[in-house]
Amino acid sequence: MSLTPRALGMSRPISRRDFFDGVAVGALGSVAAAGGSEPPQDAVPAPRPFEVRGGTAQALSVPHALRDGRFWRHAGPPVPTGEKYDLVVVGGGRSGRGAAREWLRRDPRARVLVLDNHDEIADRPRGPFRADAVMCDAETFGADTFVSLTADWIGRLPIAPDARRDLRALHGDPPDWFPWLSPEGKQERLAELTYSRFLLEVCAAHPDVERFCRTMSSAEWAYDTRAFGAIDAWATGYPGFDGLGLDRAKPSRLNSPTVRAAGGDPEPAADVPVRMSSPVVSVREGSVGYFDGHRVRTVEAGAVILACWSAVVPYLLPGLPEHRRRALSRAVRMPLLQADVRLRDPRAWRRLGARRVRWTGAYWCACAFDPPDTVRLLAAPCRSELGPDAGAAAGRQELFRTSYERLEHTVRDQLARLLGPVGFDPAGDIEAIAVHRWGHGRAPEYCRPWHAFYPDGPFPADAARGTFGRVAIAGSDAAPVGRSGAADAAAVRAVEELWR
Repeated sequence: MSLTPRALGMSRPISRRDFFDGVAVGALGSVAAAGGSEPPQDAVPAPRPFEVRGGTAQALSVPHALRDGRFWRHAGPPVPTGEKYDLVVVGGGRSGRGAAREWLRRDPRARVLVLDNHDEIADRPRGPFRADAVMCDAETFGADTFVSLTADWIGRLPIAPDARRDLRALHGDPPDWFPWLSPEGKQERLAELTYSRFLLEVCAAHPDVERFCRTMSSAEWAYDTRAFGAIDAWATGYPGFDGLGLDRAKPSRLNSPTVRAAGGDPEPAADVPVRMSSPVVSVREGSVGYFDGHRVRTVEAGAVILACWSAVVPYLLPGLPEHRRRALSRAVRMPLLQADVRLRDPRAWRRLGARRVRWTGAYWCACAFDPPDTVRLLAAPCRSELGPDAGAAAGRQELFRTSYERLEHTVRDQLARLLGPVGFDPAGDIEAIAVHRWGHGRAPEYCRPWHAFYPDGPFPADAARGTFGRVAIAGSDAAPVGRSGAADAAAVRAVEELWR
């Protein structure tokens, strides 16, 4: 049963924080009485969606203002700071910090500045999501059914009897779907399909099977199985492939780079200081300009490494050749959301008897308990039916239009549906909510069946990389591979290009 906003606790005075692409949209509180007077400093502030903490709306959307040609009409002339650096790095993510560390390793006395447009450097969730329970939700199956993945879990799913039969066969003893093909031929066939198409067209599985499996890839890849390639589903252990006689211990050349390099990312080295809330707006020979929230300030730079989103680079570097501008614009990043919910009493989650729960169709596709008292929820806004690139763009536009209140409502609603039966009160048991919205959250990655040029090339990233005067391009977009290790490698490569 759907609860009212009041029953969900939407008006309760709790700590609410909203971050969009790492920028704080405000410390949000409960709805206060209307009026023009300013609340006392110790009062809970009224929710003010999309307001930048301590600044104007322009501080939130500087990259978009650059893209749309609006920024320089209002920014005023740049003001030199008098600062001089051997290297300025644009982007304080893993690749940017890695480039700074590599430069300092080669020249410990160098003056290095790292600039980033975010309020904080936050780790985006990445890695396998191993659910031990599934919420077969009302959005998919008409009613909520919580299923622990214990003995005979398939028998407890709210799906058609034929779907149970098909799902058991996929998990148990699936046939060889392509007995006439060689192992290489089977991999080529899988590379032509998404996992959803594999289930429906090759396995002829009941539609309930595809609906149940659809969000299996969402938490790790930021899109569902309508976009996730069957070749990667095979290599990462999804059901239905055991009868093909292929060795998953030997990934195919057609697998995406992340799957081929499975084994974990290296630990990051020690951090370097980053000048936050400083979006870069111009890169010229020997000079870098950034917006400090009030005006454009410039610093002198002996060299520059752009470890920011590749799509931003053409707006920073005038004179960049058109073929490189086109290649850079093809790096489409995945939108991603994470909500961190601090509970006043976590005992309800412990009574649930699960650690990680996958949802089959609700807004938040996964949630997990992080002791001692936090629940983390993930959402993947990508319109997966359009494919990763077009779907990411469409999902990002929807994300821009989604209010904080809507996100909070979905968080409270799904936690009430999951934990309400074991004693959870969404109005009284939530102490704080922080929502992190990354419109450009996850690096792009070449994958089949969407990128026909992969793995043989030529790749757009090859045309995008390389130096432009004393400027080099790094960042995971320049790989493009979603793993953090790829960002480290891009950083080292950019430094080497400038040291030659």
